[in-house]
Amino acid sequence: MQVDRFRAVLAQRLGWTFADNDARQIGDLLRDRAAQHGMSREDYLARLAARPWDAEFTELVERLSITETYFFRHGEQFAALREAALPERASARLAQRTLRMLSVACSSGEEAYSLAIAGRMIRPDPDWLISVTGVDANPAQLRKAEKAWYSTWSLRETPDDIRRRWFRQGDSGYYVVDDIRRLVRFQRTNVAEPDEALWRPEQYDIVFCRNLLMYLTPDVVSSLVERMTRVLVPGGFLFLGHTDSLGSNPAGLELQHSHRTFYYRRLGGPTPPQRTVSQPETRSNPVSPYAAPRAPAPARAPAPAHDDGAYDRALDLLRHESFTAALELISAPRDTPPRPRERLLHGVLLAQTGRLDEAVLLARKLSDENGLNPDAHQLLGLCLEDGSAVVEAIGQYRLAAYLDPGFALPRMRLGQIARRQGDERTAAGELERALDLLAQEDEQRITLFGGGFGRIALTVLCRSELDACGVRP
Repeated sequence: MQVDRFRAVLAQRLGWTFADNDARQIGDLLRDRAAQHGMSREDYLARLAARPWDAEFTELVERLSITETYFFRHGEQFAALREAALPERASARLAQRTLRMLSVACSSGEEAYSLAIAGRMIRPDPDWLISVTGVDANPAQLRKAEKAWYSTWSLRETPDDIRRRWFRQGDSGYYVVDDIRRLVRFQRTNVAEPDEALWRPEQYDIVFCRNLLMYLTPDVVSSLVERMTRVLVPGGFLFLGHTDSLGSNPAGLELQHSHRTFYYRRLGGPTPPQRTVSQPETRSNPVSPYAAPRAPAPARAPAPAHDDGAYDRALDLLRHESFTAALELISAPRDTPPRPRERLLHGVLLAQTGRLDEAVLLARKLSDENGLNPDAHQLLGLCLEDGSAVVEAIGQYRLAAYLDPGFALPRMRLGQIARRQGDERTAAGELERALDLLAQEDEQRITLFGGGFGRIALTVLCRSELDACGVRP
């Protein structure tokens, strides 16, 4: 009960949420802080909830923050930033010659400095005004950011040419060069609270907010996403973490896909150069979403009705693991072309009967034809994972989860893969999300992608995997 009250206060004041498997960590912290002040836990909680206690909340933020980061983390997102988002914004800003960026939850500053370096690489002219604001709730991390000194480990993903150009080596570490430091400022901010200057509408070209939303309460997530959308200029870009998704059609934003990653563009602004965005890169004959509308196609006779009975019977055979009979039924000749859901079931059955190469080919065709179909990406991920192409499978699961934030099964697969790879923190985050979503998972999706497990069995499996991680997601 005391731990629940402690979590409720943290959620109210900081907007932070904690998983059930954090109870021990939260309980230990509650005990330590109450003892530090010579209070009982009840008295400490009463004092914490009663009135402002800035010094204590600062201590709690420093104790609870997850601070792991490094320069150019998730290189595919920085590739999209350098080669797609920033060039488009620089073209739109030629008259003003400015680029403004925001790093939300910047921790010790590596992301903010990475944004500044990317901006300077795109626009090296000194008469361009490039500015980056980094915000975080942890004052200790912001003090480190302002020093701009980092260990070699923080530069582990930094290309050698960038390291030589934008860093100076010192004793057992590196300093960010002054030309970059001058572009960045840091500010302590609690994203659960309003800040009119920081969130002034239409002031940033780029906003990075990666791997934060999963730690916030739903109300704070909703308000933060609304603020970040509002502070972007029309045509500006929002980058979220791999564990965060707004789905394929969030309010005021359009989904973009390039460089093997997803991000968002605020609606409006000047028409950007033609780019094959908003669809996966493998899509054949892509159509730019910014192209002029085509003339309407000539009217056609209504298509003949499909036989839903065959599909339903094949799905029922799949539930009873009669894979060969189901495959024969769904692949039988018919008068009308199969619909996407019938082709999806066909692909699942091909995989279940060991015909992986055919299943992969069919799954790729489905995702090429409609890159925004999360089920097609889930099927492809399962086929690739079974075929030992784990890296590509992870990418497909991420696509499925991005396109449908309510889709539990790709989150579960991502968590299981992360556990096998020894990344317990990522595994815990994905499995926690999957566990939350499984109760509402679509029954047909469970049949297609659950590997023969029902909802209850998948929930038990997911919970056991999560408990085995033993860390806060």
